[in-house]
Amino acid sequence: QVQLVESGGGSVQTGGSLRLSCTASGRTFSRYDMGWFRQAPRKEREFVAFISGSGGRTYYADSVKGRFTISRDNAKNTVYLQMNSLKPEDTAVYYCAASSFMSTSSADYNDWGQGTQVTVSS
Repeated sequence: QVQLVESGGGSVQTGGSLRLSCTASGRTFSRYDMGWFRQAPRKEREFVAFISGSGGRTYYADSVKGRFTISRDNAKNTVYLQMNSLKPEDTAVYYCAASSFMSTSSADYNDWGQGTQVTVSS
């Protein structure tokens, strides 16, 4: 089990950028594949991106490909989500999550952070 804490959310205008961080407790962070998900009001939680434990493999939802970048620093027990060219439809609570394997399904992630709000205004 790993405890996750997100930070970096906020309010920006269309076209702006934000970088989310997710810091994990424990000494086995590199063993976990990490994902970012988001949930907008009245919508289901959706996959955004994942990264392998080593950081060598990443995968993105089509809706964010080319605009968002997931990365990690295992020495700092932290995974990042750099979000550029933000759109109003990116407005959501963003969650990081840990899994023992890479997946786009939230059901495959056992440990979740508390979420951080991202609001993009037009």
